[in-house]
Amino acid sequence: MDRRTLAEAGRVLDEAVARQRHPLDLTVVAIAGASGSGKSTLFNALARAQLSEAGVRRPTTAAPVACVWTEEPERADGVLDRLGIPARSRRQPVRPYDPALNGLVLLDLPDHDSASPGHREQVDRLLGLVDAVIWVVDPEKYADAVLHERYLRPLAGYAEVSFIVLNQTDRLSMDAADQVLDDLRRLLDDDGIALGEHGEPGAEVLALSALTGDGVGELRESLGRFTASRGAALRRLTADVDGVSARLRGAYVADGRPGLTESARHEFEDRLAEAVGAQAAGLAAERAWLRDAGRACGTSWTRAHRWYVRGRAGRKAAGRKSAGAASGAAAIAEAVAMAEAAAITRAIAGTHAPEVATAETAGNVATAGTVTTAGNVATAGNVTTPGIVTTAETARARAGRETYAALDAGAPASPSRAVSRPLVEQAVRALAYEASTGLPDPWSLAVREAARRGAEGLAEALDAASAAAAAAMA
Repeated sequence: MDRRTLAEAGRVLDEAVARQRHPLDLTVVAIAGASGSGKSTLFNALARAQLSEAGVRRPTTAAPVACVWTEEPERADGVLDRLGIPARSRRQPVRPYDPALNGLVLLDLPDHDSASPGHREQVDRLLGLVDAVIWVVDPEKYADAVLHERYLRPLAGYAEVSFIVLNQTDRLSMDAADQVLDDLRRLLDDDGIALGEHGEPGAEVLALSALTGDGVGELRESLGRFTASRGAALRRLTADVDGVSARLRGAYVADGRPGLTESARHEFEDRLAEAVGAQAAGLAAERAWLRDAGRACGTSWTRAHRWYVRGRAGRKAAGRKSAGAASGAAAIAEAVAMAEAAAITRAIAGTHAPEVATAETAGNVATAGTVTTAGNVATAGNVTTPGIVTTAETARARAGRETYAALDAGAPASPSRAVSRPLVEQAVRALAYEASTGLPDPWSLAVREAARRGAEGLAEALDAASAAAAAAMA
């Protein structure tokens, strides 16, 4: 996985643990905004005291300032230490205990668009630690691209712990203020920020004048309800986890069906059966069954065939090879044997073995009858002239006849062999590929590696199972 994303996930978990070590009934709210938006003026208006420097010099706020509303101010020391707010920057309101704002820890942040890089770094760091944010905008900069692209849009998932305040409405007429507020809502909607209207969860949008105090009371009441809910810290942590989960989603979630398809399972089983030789063994068993059925219900032709095959095998064992012509009946029996052997060879090898050729040239069975393919006889008359049946024999055809002779004699079709390890490995690779198709790259590689490790010893296990099955059938 991407190291940067993993590091961010680890940071979120660490910060969640660190925040929960401190009182969750304290709600840390930061006032953030651009230069000249009136952040410090609003901070002082909420505190009802001149606690943060406000003026025309820019930047005015060089370091964060904190104000705590609680009966026991020391309870907030741990939270402020975590935020890195020094003791000299901690203030008390005119009324230390205000039931309307009890538990509120309010911060005045430096400008997010400050010319000083250190100020911007402080803002970015604290925005990742506080429980909620009041974004202060003014009629001139409320549509600023830096604000929307760098902060509001990426933080859209934190709407439930956000306030958007249009300040300096005293500079606008009532109609103009309404128009600006409507346009601000439109921009926030474009940013993907849910607005908490009509009782729905989301960011609360307000218009006020921190200088005249118009609308400040409404914000104070909203902060009081927000703080009294005692849920801001957990909602913020939940939004953190949701955000990092969304960034990790591409690395651990993919569209597609879970698990293996039935066709993939069947193909895997077929490949393993091929590696064990079960298909060839099954065909040999079928041929043996047909042989036994032929013995039980055979005709004179099958008896002649068995007589010929056994006699030929005996002659070979004794070192006697027939060099001359066979009798007409023997030629017919050999043709039948050739056809049967070729059929067995094709079934076992999975390819077409040469058919028994027609009788040809001098010395073949001729005159009144002709031996045709598949050992059939054209019965236009009796066979009178001795001859030899010839074939375009290959090594595979000869092996097929020997296999058939062994079956007829009751011997095993082929000696037991070890399971084909390359076929087993190929089957595992194909199954792993099917299982990992469509997964994100890290998980695809993990699945294939797990399949490779899990398949160790599979060939030996199949060997043992095959041997046990053969012993049980013996």
